[in-house]
Amino acid sequence: MKQRFGVLVAVGVLVLGTAGTGSAHAGAAGGTDSPHTGAAGRGGPYAGAARTNSAHADAARTSSPHTGATGRGGAYAGDVAARHCPTAEIFATDNTAIITDPADVRLKTRLTRFDHEVRAIIHANGARPGASQLLNGLYWSGELEQVTYERSRAFDVGRVNRDGLHHIAGTIAKRYHQESVLTFRCLPRTSPGTDAVEIQAPGVSATALHDALVADPEARHDLGGGSGTSDGRLVLVAPLGGLPLAKRFTKALGVDWSRAQVRYGDEEFVS
Repeated sequence: MKQRFGVLVAVGVLVLGTAGTGSAHAGAAGGTDSPHTGAAGRGGPYAGAARTNSAHADAARTSSPHTGATGRGGAYAGDVAARHCPTAEIFATDNTAIITDPADVRLKTRLTRFDHEVRAIIHANGARPGASQLLNGLYWSGELEQVTYERSRAFDVGRVNRDGLHHIAGTIAKRYHQESVLTFRCLPRTSPGTDAVEIQAPGVSATALHDALVADPEARHDLGGGSGTSDGRLVLVAPLGGLPLAKRFTKALGVDWSRAQVRYGDEEFVS
């Protein structure tokens, strides 16, 4: 994933597939270059920065003891607790190209091999891989002044603490030559570590999201992008302070806020 200008990017995804679970050993210190989910980082464009070609070298499997579980938490809009928030999520891709054509054949990949490899990395570093979702992201590039596109995956991760999650994300970033990998740890809304929200809302098409980003300079700068799932579900990860903007933006997309799910947690772009 890419970082925004200072903060994180809104992550929007088209969910097309899932995977199973597993378990593992440990995770230790950080990594480099992280895989983002696409072109723009929140508050700034993904596509703005040059991508290095990704590599599929065998991931170094480290054995470090990070099996501590993080707290779970979250809430639906209106402060109703979210019941389905995983311990943590990793948003990642093996793509290193900037894609500006929504019809580009590279956006049809299912990232099957990438899915297996990342799940193996999670398992080998002491955490438990959960479901994996195929995503289609739309991100605003400030340098190109247009929307860019990227295929990525979101991985649920269990039995992991903050340091272990950071290490796993760094390993993925290094292996796939990414600028950054976005992580999100679900936490209670009132936790001192909570600095971000993940919003999921039904009723949003990719076309509507594209048009809204083009029309709203504040949203595309501070949120960066997003996407709709195959069943029309929007997913945005935004800074906690950006919740009012995200709410305004999603309402402009026609989202019924009473049906939106808001998860609270800690976000990090690991590079």
